[in-house]
Amino acid sequence: MNLLKEVSFTYLFCFILASISYGQETSMEYYLPSGYTYDPKVPTPASHLGFEVGEWHASHDQVVSYFRSLAASSDRLSLIEYGKSYEMRPLVMLVVTSPSNQSDLETIKSNRSGLRNGQTFDQSQEIPLVMYMGHTVHGNEPSGVQASLLTAYHFAAANEVGEDLDNIVLLIDPVLNPDGMNRFSSWVNMHKSYHPNGDKNNRELNEAWPGGRTNHYWFDLNRDWLPVQHPESRGRITQIQEWIPNVVLDFHEMGTDNTYFFQPGIPSRNHPLTPQKNFEITERIAQYHAKFLDEIGSLYYSQESFDDFYYGKGSTYPDIQGAIGILFEQASSRGHVQENVYGKITFPFTIRNQVRTTLSSFQAIKEMGQELNKYMVDFYREAKEESESDSNKAFIFGNNDDYARSYHLADILLHHDIEVYELKEDVMVNGVPFGANKAFIVPFNQPQYRLIKSMFETRTSFQDSLFYDVSAWTLPMAFNLDHMALSSRIFNLANVEEVEKGFPMRKGRIMGSVGANSYAFEWHGYYAPKAAYGLMDKGYQVRVSHEPFETDLGINFRRGSVLVEKGNAGVSDQEFYEDLQLAAEECGLTIHAMGTGYTSGINLGSPSIDVLKKPEVAILVDRGASSSDAGEIWHLFDQRLEIPLTLMPMDRFANADLNRYNLLILPSGSYNSLGKSGAEKLKNWVNQGGTIIARGSAMIWLSQQELANYSWKTSDKDEEIPQKAYADLERERGARVTGGAIFKGKLDITHPLGYGYSDSSIFLFKNGNQFLKPSSNSYANPLLYTDDPLASGYIHPSNLDKLKDSGMIQVVTQGQGRIIGFVDNPNFRAFWFGTNKLFLNAVFFGQTINPQSGR
Repeated sequence: MNLLKEVSFTYLFCFILASISYGQETSMEYYLPSGYTYDPKVPTPASHLGFEVGEWHASHDQVVSYFRSLAASSDRLSLIEYGKSYEMRPLVMLVVTSPSNQSDLETIKSNRSGLRNGQTFDQSQEIPLVMYMGHTVHGNEPSGVQASLLTAYHFAAANEVGEDLDNIVLLIDPVLNPDGMNRFSSWVNMHKSYHPNGDKNNRELNEAWPGGRTNHYWFDLNRDWLPVQHPESRGRITQIQEWIPNVVLDFHEMGTDNTYFFQPGIPSRNHPLTPQKNFEITERIAQYHAKFLDEIGSLYYSQESFDDFYYGKGSTYPDIQGAIGILFEQASSRGHVQENVYGKITFPFTIRNQVRTTLSSFQAIKEMGQELNKYMVDFYREAKEESESDSNKAFIFGNNDDYARSYHLADILLHHDIEVYELKEDVMVNGVPFGANKAFIVPFNQPQYRLIKSMFETRTSFQDSLFYDVSAWTLPMAFNLDHMALSSRIFNLANVEEVEKGFPMRKGRIMGSVGANSYAFEWHGYYAPKAAYGLMDKGYQVRVSHEPFETDLGINFRRGSVLVEKGNAGVSDQEFYEDLQLAAEECGLTIHAMGTGYTSGINLGSPSIDVLKKPEVAILVDRGASSSDAGEIWHLFDQRLEIPLTLMPMDRFANADLNRYNLLILPSGSYNSLGKSGAEKLKNWVNQGGTIIARGSAMIWLSQQELANYSWKTSDKDEEIPQKAYADLERERGARVTGGAIFKGKLDITHPLGYGYSDSSIFLFKNGNQFLKPSSNSYANPLLYTDDPLASGYIHPSNLDKLKDSGMIQVVTQGQGRIIGFVDNPNFRAFWFGTNKLFLNAVFFGQTINPQSGR
């Protein structure tokens, strides 16, 4: 690949000329290759949009409208609408192939499924290749979506590609993130000057918080290919699993002062489960990109900066499924033109590069022919052989207290075309009980064996110590479920039943009749907080028990159990019962009628039972707050729990009446914009009984303002060596970054923040180098890391030493209020179901924490 890293002075000169040519009129000739003739019946982008591509940022509705117009203009095309975003924008994909193939798409999909399951291994040479093109998963990386307008037109209208489409199916997904893309296009268009100068200080080039990169809830959708927690990802993965493409193109942008990157990435950072052949094919395809970019004088590089480790990204997810994922990163103009180290980079220039690598990819698969189908066949044949030689034959996971978490993990697996079976009898595996209808089994003997291994394995040794993203994502740990591998004997004896994608979560029920004075449910169910809030919102009295008790029917309730009475709701016994029944069914809970308050352990009028206040919550956002951290919390409240949440901008804080809230959330970030007056206002509010939940660096700010007294383990000083190799600087510094790994914690399950957990052992996610010293008040440390914390992933040895026995959650008392600090993120990327409850316990029970237990 040395050829790809050699750039002549001529190319550099051409690159500079091309990138400063914004003043010239953009045209189809600028973007598309010469030597093609086009069907006049197919509309050009400009004829539909009213402007040339690159003159303005086409909005999402304009893009979809053009794709619909294209689909209606040619028998090469069909359009699939596969879902809607949170903001109800359609998710569409254009299918481009020959007219004969268009009439038989279901057969093509069926035959491609046979490449995976072995049914059409011998006929692989006859099955059309499929290339998927995914654009603009990051909404403020617009060159991809605009390029899709041009490539869609080219493949729809170019007469010379018609014959090639007999053997190729192109899937063009113009916008993977409609909400973020539309947010960004509106911003740059509304601030565009007709005579732009490219000044980096221009408002057009500096988006308002949170920017357009993320989706509606401010999630990075390019990290959601594996967790599939959002509708955009779920719809897309359904299409990927139906079509099983050979090649997946993933179009991105990077910093303005860069050039153009295409994969392969850094060889030492490939995931070990990805075959070496994948890298070799990617490298061969890279030669096509080089040739096509050389022709227009664009600079580029490869095998640097980016990696292929985390399978939750668009360019890496295909690699574990017999396909070739290819990442493209174009230096961004961000707006219409921007100054950079080469002079100026224009929007049209960025679009043209993305068009070129689409064309180069098409040329590659055309010339490499059915080799890509053969690679897929070999991939799944080898995976089958590996599964047969594996001493283990399945994974089992579950939790006898909380079916919902097990259900949601099974749901994720099913979205990836993985076979899942529900356990139908009680079994004991290595001393761990798995209950009937409460656990699931995933057999190894299925095509997605390697993908399953990547989801369930633990890995603590690595070829490289640098990671572009997380180094571990062991899903049963993320859900804090009992799990283990099964031998063939245990697996074959188990009584199981296969479940299908879309199977419903089991409903809960009420045990007992109308007219009870009190009803109770345990807190261990994932959706217990949703039920509690819903009942409080209807005016019912909800209480929490800080001690266990036993009913007259012999039913035991643990600490954290919730009692519900009619209170002042003013409803009949029947209406009360029906509301409870609805809560039980929707939240998967068992609610018990209490025949008497004279219970064992404590009685139902005990002072050990606190009345809960309905959470009235605001979260500070904007101007320094982490949008991803805030978005994860917003999504948890809005989508999972249906709890209203005020998104309070920082600049509203000074004039806001805080008395309407009993809980304020400070996501990780900087709060210096609040100033001393803001800090004092916050302190007065807490002193009067308010509760703060603070995350990450927000805890540091609270300490600086003397609202809390958190203290931290300091970083190690570098070993005093007079000289180190400059070439090693980046690697040595990068190795000390904790990019994302899984660790073991020890939770006090008698503490209100530990309610709903039956085991003190818990798996925690950490992706930073913030190490909290435990409080001298031992009761203020409800969650610590263990003295042997690493469970899965990479951490530098010096950081591992600091992590041992450090704090993850710490409670501070301030006047009549509480400040609850979470060093690490319990809501990471919406798929850490196992630690969500820690955060929600702070929301519901923080108000009840004994003030003497605070730091």
